[in-house]
Amino acid sequence: IERQAISTLNQDYSKPRRHDNDFDGDGVLNEFDPSPYDWREIGYEPFGVLSFLHWHHPWNNYKYNEETLKKTVKILKDLGISFVRFDFLWDDIEPRPGEFQFRKYDFLVDLLTENQIRILGILDYSASWAAPDWNYPPTKIGDFLSFVSVVITRYKDKIKYWEVWNEPDSPFYWKPQDDMKTYSELLKHTYRLAKKIDPSCKVLLGGLIPPGIYALQNIYRNGGKDYFDIINIHPFVNPLYPNRIKTVAVMHKNLKRIMDKFNDSDKKIWFTELGCPGVRRPERTNTWWEGKSPVEREQALWVKEVYSKLLKLEDVEKIFWAFLRDNKKHFKSGVDYFGLIRWNFSKKPAYEAYRKCSRSFKLPN
Repeated sequence: IERQAISTLNQDYSKPRRHDNDFDGDGVLNEFDPSPYDWREIGYEPFGVLSFLHWHHPWNNYKYNEETLKKTVKILKDLGISFVRFDFLWDDIEPRPGEFQFRKYDFLVDLLTENQIRILGILDYSASWAAPDWNYPPTKIGDFLSFVSVVITRYKDKIKYWEVWNEPDSPFYWKPQDDMKTYSELLKHTYRLAKKIDPSCKVLLGGLIPPGIYALQNIYRNGGKDYFDIINIHPFVNPLYPNRIKTVAVMHKNLKRIMDKFNDSDKKIWFTELGCPGVRRPERTNTWWEGKSPVEREQALWVKEVYSKLLKLEDVEKIFWAFLRDNKKHFKSGVDYFGLIRWNFSKKPAYEAYRKCSRSFKLPN
């Protein structure tokens, strides 16, 4: 089905264009298209970032408005970031059954597209009316699928990568845990629907927490093999540990072993969250789940290591740094300091480290 969709984008490959102002026929004009000759070619640059661009609520201190979003896009371009990951929150978009609100997301999608930045859209969490709480799966799967259908249909010409939920193997983001059974069913239904609406899109897992192998194995055992195109995990480690690179490499090796076991070794692997705090001074109040927080200089060194060493792992195609910008007392821990820039938009040492990595990256031959 996907190949048929690709062939309709450009039926005669001896002719590199379908329309003068829309080479790949994806509905996005060349001047706004991140990849006007073929949307499948996304530059091969591995540089992504997790950024909560959709946050404009009291619980996140109204992190972004339209003015600061425009400022942020300039920062993304200066950093050389070609891909941004953020949530398409069900409760934002459909606060009441059948009532859809797209103003905020339309602005975001248009702004990023016009600036040639790709989007990895996360379809999550449960709307307040559709489940016992935001981190429970929907009581009726059809309600979620209705939301998915409207979102993908609306943005299918501009967004080609969709992620189903976030960290469904975490008891914080998915309750109750059931060895991925319920999630696997949600994944299957969402995949089928996404491909029906846009056969050319790519569907990712929900970003598995470390080490990822048990959740992935359960998805395979639940029959989910054919219902995702890219495997994505969040291999967090503390860069203060001397074996930090080896720890991630072992996670990757075990992941590949599970993929091989289930005859699924051809898929690419994305690290859709990987980062650490960068604090000015470690304190008891700014630790994170991996222990002591690195200072800003140590965070910058980790950025350099991540993009110089971890991209050499087999089939690792993209790494999304978490996060772009610090938060303001949201997590109330070191996690608030994951940003490459501070809350006030001033640059950390990690900013320049990331920028140097993206500027020095060479495309594969």
